[in-house]
Amino acid sequence: QVQLVESGGGLVQAGGSLRLSCAASGTILRIDAMGWYRQASGKQRELVADINSDGNTNYADSVKGRFTISRDNAKNMVYLQMNSLKHDDTAVYYCNADVMVSVGLSDRLREIWGQGTLVTVSS
Repeated sequence: QVQLVESGGGLVQAGGSLRLSCAASGTILRIDAMGWYRQASGKQRELVADINSDGNTNYADSVKGRFTISRDNAKNMVYLQMNSLKHDDTAVYYCNADVMVSVGLSDRLREIWGQGTLVTVSS
């Protein structure tokens, strides 16, 4: 059973910084893309940033220049450094990964989600 566990959320004042971490555990053959999504109250879940196994990154326009995604392939971890936080960044942040796992005699690519971590930015 593969799991993603996020940490690092909390309450911060506008202009401040937080660093989110996400650790993948279980029997993992390979992890392809990893990413962070967020869902604010009353809104749909949206992509914040993602990173592939080669380190190529993609960001939502709303966070470009403020957030940085990175990963440690040896530790099966992904991070999100969030700077210059705004009230509009308040949301539950979810870690996401495309993980290759063994299913019986086959290898399958599965999309895994973490349980989410709350980030609250006070204005």
